[in-house]
Amino acid sequence: MATCPRCMGPLTEDHKCPKGRFSRISGALTTVGIGGLIGAVFCFVIEERPSDALVLAAAALGAVLASAVRQAVSGRL
Repeated sequence: MATCPRCMGPLTEDHKCPKGRFSRISGALTTVGIGGLIGAVFCFVIEERPSDALVLAAAALGAVLASAVRQAVSGRL
């Protein structure tokens, strides 16, 4: 039996993938937002009074790492 390349479900005549575009985008934005927040908080844990540029860089790094982990775990782009 053939499988859907997107959701890996059985490919029948009336097949529809379970996740829509909005669900995928909101999941990705939530992951990036939480990663950025964790990165900024971690910066405040390490440094008592960090500069704004350091907080921004730590938040960006946290967002990128969270996105990379999400892609590695899910196996999709």
